[in-house]
Amino acid sequence: MTDPYEILGLSKTASDDDIRKAYRKLAKKYHPDLNPGKADAETRFKEISAANALLSDPEKRARFDQGEIDASGTETPRNFYRGFADAGGARRYGGEEHFVDNEDLEGFFSDLFGHRGSAAGQAAGGFRMRGGNVTYSLRVPFLDAVKGARKRLNLPDGRTLDVDIPAGIAAGQTVRLKGQGGPGMGGGPAGDALIEIEVEPHALFRRDGNDIRIDLPVTLAEALLGGKVRVPTVDGPVAMTVPKGANSGTVLRLKGKGVLAAKGGVRGDQYVTVRPVLPTSPDAEFEEFIRRWYENHPQDSRIDPGNETE
Repeated sequence: MTDPYEILGLSKTASDDDIRKAYRKLAKKYHPDLNPGKADAETRFKEISAANALLSDPEKRARFDQGEIDASGTETPRNFYRGFADAGGARRYGGEEHFVDNEDLEGFFSDLFGHRGSAAGQAAGGFRMRGGNVTYSLRVPFLDAVKGARKRLNLPDGRTLDVDIPAGIAAGQTVRLKGQGGPGMGGGPAGDALIEIEVEPHALFRRDGNDIRIDLPVTLAEALLGGKVRVPTVDGPVAMTVPKGANSGTVLRLKGKGVLAAKGGVRGDQYVTVRPVLPTSPDAEFEEFIRRWYENHPQDSRIDPGNETE
């Protein structure tokens, strides 16, 4: 993935509000539902969503800005020896870019030359190094990402890892399992396993930030006369009132029926787009009624594209 700031058209000094506004503007422009059949728009939308997922997370954004992770959220490899050699003057060999798991420089050299630790460690020179981090991908169902779950990941070496998926996690975000990465050297601790989450699409629900969107088919009678209808949500079906005269494209909100935010605990909403449908087998009486009604109430429901406004 390219630079997330470039994808959203932002500078590195952008505020959280700038990021939020840029994401909403671009997501609206490239959303697959508004660009049916356009593969490039879908690809662009995925890039925008991934960039927003990284930059809207303060911890991930800070780590990306510091070069600790790349644009996909993967740990950035750094050269152990160069981290020490590149430091200048009194800081030479005291740089921060190394993988040694030490609390301070003195502790590192103590371990390196065997001045502390077991006799076996001293005999081996006392060199300790933290193991490298290892990145895996885990594909999870849409509802598991929204509500949280525990999933099992099968590793290439035959091992398995049980991964706790936090409620509200978004595609592209990472779960860290401490000590489940590459083995350390000289008794050093193991690295971490970084589990990058892929979210499967759902047949009904679409995620928009912390909101859920859904298209709801309704009968002509329900759209014209209004009434109570059953609406699917991530928590199960609920009753919703369709207002009298609801047209196709009318959007209704179910407050608090969206995704629980990972930070702050605020839950999004569910937005329901009304889609009236014709009877499956209209009879002659119905067709005659419609014909007579339109003869007495002529109208043109088609919009001239040249007269469209934002």
